[in-house]
Amino acid sequence: MFVRTASEHDLPAVSRLIADSLHATNDALYGPETVDRIARALYSVAALKILIHRPTSEFLVADDGEAIAGAAIAAAALEDARTVDVLAFFVRPSLQGMGIGGLLLQELEESFFESERMRFEVDHRNLRALNFLGSEGYARIGERREQALATTVVTLAKSLA
Repeated sequence: MFVRTASEHDLPAVSRLIADSLHATNDALYGPETVDRIARALYSVAALKILIHRPTSEFLVADDGEAIAGAAIAAAALEDARTVDVLAFFVRPSLQGMGIGGLLLQELEESFFESERMRFEVDHRNLRALNFLGSEGYARIGERREQALATTVVTLAKSLA
């Protein structure tokens, strides 16, 4: 398994991977129809094409030479370029727990060597993601109410300095 920068050629596979991951994690929380809307709105090929060209960002994939196993997208925060916001972080559901997330996260953190911290936002009920990020040194720094999904989103961050 190796981590590399994504290309536009990867976008259909990444879009499918993200949709599959979203459904596996969130169908029970939000319902399949809502998850479909989120996947189409935020992670369609067209939406990913915009993200792949976003300035001060990194779009990575974990690739085994045959299929995309994971994807991570991060960009400098609009309000503070010293902070990096993780916009997407997904590992194929059947491959979770095999170290792919750790590989993606390490590469993502190293990509922003001039930044001071990296931030994630996670639904408070997504215990698997919260536990993974906690094991990687991310600490809870806040939370907010997400009205559209009627849930609480936890913000976690880690110093990169």
